[in-house]
Order: sequence, then C-alpha cells, then structure tokens
Amino acid sequence: MSDSKIVACPSCATLNRVPAAKLGTGGTCGRCKSALFQAAPVVLTAANFDAHASKSDLPLLVDFWAAWCGPCRQMAPAFAQAAGELEPAMRLGKLDTEAEQAIAGRYGIRSIPTLILFHRGREIARQSGAMPPAAIVRWAREAASATAA
Repeated sequence: MSDSKIVACPSCATLNRVPAAKLGTGGTCGRCKSALFQAAPVVLTAANFDAHASKSDLPLLVDFWAAWCGPCRQMAPAFAQAAGELEPAMRLGKLDTEAEQAIAGRYGIRSIPTLILFHRGREIARQSGAMPPAAIVRWAREAASATAA
C-alpha cells in the first residue's frame, strides 16, 4: 500500500493508515475518533513523541520551548497559525523543554525557541530564534522540499 501514509493521531498517538490522495480531506482516528488534522500544534510528551517523529510518514516540525521564555511565548501564536497552513503536508508539535528534559537533551537543545524538522526519525533541518508565521511556513516548506529532492 505505497499510496497510503501512516499518520499519528494528535489526540491518542495511534497510528492510522490514510490513503495519500485523501490526506487533504482530513479523516478520523480509528481508535478515538478524533480528527487527524486539527490545524493546531500537538503537545508532545515522552509518551507520544516517537509516534509522531519516527513512526508517522508525515514530517514533524517541533517547536522546542519553555514557559519562562519570552521569545517562545511571543512565537506561540505564529507557530499555531503556521500549523493551519502546513497541515496536512506536515504535523506541527510543541515540546516543553522543562517538562521533557530527556528529549531536549537527546537533540542538544541549547537555545529556545528552536525549530527542528524531523522525517521518519531523522533530523532534517534546525532553526533557532523566534519567527513570524510566514517565515515559519517558508522555512519548513523549503527544508521539507530539500529532503524530497
């Protein structure tokens, strides 16, 4: 079934097989019945990170942030807006580096906010610093297309 994609549910992290031609029409999780695309970033934790970063066929754009970080709080609405523009081509997720220090350490996060684009478990691109929505979308699309080539 090469014409289908594995998509992790944003609510329960269950892996769902979705025909590639139907990605744009949404779909619901076979387990919890939540929408597979919600035009909003997924809250990433140790429990669901690998399902989205390694097991899903969709690229995952992660915002590594912390509640005490002013630029992180400033960029949060821009990242949420970018999710609406980038889905279903990629999933966007937010990882709180204070709550998930092991994952932040695994990827050597030294400054926040830091965006990392993953595809099938591999880091594809990294960018540190706050960005407006259009810059996030442009950077993510360019990074994803460079890996597809």
